Amino acid sequence: MAEQNCLVANDWICGEYLRSRGHELAEATVQHIWITVASVLIGLVVALPLALLARRGRHFAAPVLGLTTVLYTVPSLAMFSLLLPLFGLSAALVVTGLVLYSLTILVRNILAGLEAVPQEAREAAEGMGYGPVRLLWEVELPLALPALMAGLRIATVSTVALTTVGSLVGKGGLGNLIEDALPSFFKAQVLTASVLCVLLAVAADLLLLGVQRLLTPWTRIRTPGGASAGAGIAKTEAV
Repeated sequence: MAEQNCLVANDWICGEYLRSRGHELAEATVQHIWITVASVLIGLVVALPLALLARRGRHFAAPVLGLTTVLYTVPSLAMFSLLLPLFGLSAALVVTGLVLYSLTILVRNILAGLEAVPQEAREAAEGMGYGPVRLLWEVELPLALPALMAGLRIATVSTVALTTVGSLVGKGGLGNLIEDALPSFFKAQVLTASVLCVLLAVAADLLLLGVQRLLTPWTRIRTPGGASAGAGIAKTEAV
């Protein structure tokens, strides 16, 4: 009875809310996850060629980095309004907006990782007969993984938070619950949805950190002098 009264009393913490709205919470969480994953993956696919284009020289870097920065500064309400004629009130509208927001982080980190690849590693690979494509996939991208994964982690956590803005068109995952609860200030729903958003962000970050550690074991190896073994691996990567 006391737990049921917490709904009547509009308490912040209410076990009865979790029991009675479990299905609703699960559906919102699943929607939140798939929108986030789709946005980040598409953003990564778009960011890679943009970073490669920006690496070709200052004449390309300035417009690419400038455009992605401008896109990030566009308010979400304006962004969705601009995309609305193209996608209507659909999940594609939210995903596209989130992809555009993720580009400034992903492009900059991929570019930074590629530019940090030691020149001797490239020269060694070219001396072994590596062409541009093989050089990129087998030497440069593996050595750029630490910066790339760092950018992916930041973009993912940011996207988890920004997905809630999709509630403007009814496609905001947990953001839908927050928006629905605000008019009546339903405390348990606001708190639960907010906590779940935070937990999703933390879980995603820890998952990507684990993936990063698996893909970049050399970053945890230290030479006797205290330096990372990455520099040594960079010199022998093409061998």
